[in-house]
Amino acid sequence: MAEKVAAETEELPKAIVRRLVKEKLSSISTEGDISILRDALLAFSESARIFIHYLSATSNDICRESKRQTINAEDVFKALEEIEFTEFIEPLRASLEEFRQKNAGKRSKSTKEKEETSKKRKAVPVENVEIEKEEEEEDNDDEDKQEEEKESDDEEETNKKRKVLPAENVEEEDEEEEEGEQEEEEEEEKGSVQDSGKTDDDEEEEEEDD
Repeated sequence: MAEKVAAETEELPKAIVRRLVKEKLSSISTEGDISILRDALLAFSESARIFIHYLSATSNDICRESKRQTINAEDVFKALEEIEFTEFIEPLRASLEEFRQKNAGKRSKSTKEKEETSKKRKAVPVENVEIEKEEEEEDNDDEDKQEEEKESDDEEETNKKRKVLPAENVEEEDEEEEEGEQEEEEEEEKGSVQDSGKTDDDEEEEEEDD
């Protein structure tokens, strides 16, 4: 039962086996399409599975003899030669070379696309950096303009104050001069009154003496 389950899990895809068999038979047959019975298709599939097992085991032995753990294409070629299927080696080499060329083209295309995308990704941040620099420069210019405007406003205010302050000082000086003149006049009046009082007394005394 376990062997039957293992065989079912190891079965090759029937659609692929049918297509391969039909393509091969149609290429060598002159009578047109050839029908394949179900039993024949099963025989083809089982034969291919056994052949793959046999080739895999032989390739594994060759790989171990070379003291390696990974089977490569040369191990498979040597295994085909060892199991006496040498006629498969040249077609297999040609198919492998074609596959490598296609794969190399796909890789080169993918690497180019990756390089282009990486360049685009690298270019976008540079543009962003330039935009940020321009924005920073504009902000700095605005700040400088604001500072200049503030300085000019401060200078105007200081000039206004300087113009106003002398006038106030002049008015204060005028007031002080007027106050000083008034004080002097009051002192003079007081002195004249005192002088006039003394003369009257002196006159009275002189009259009494007479």
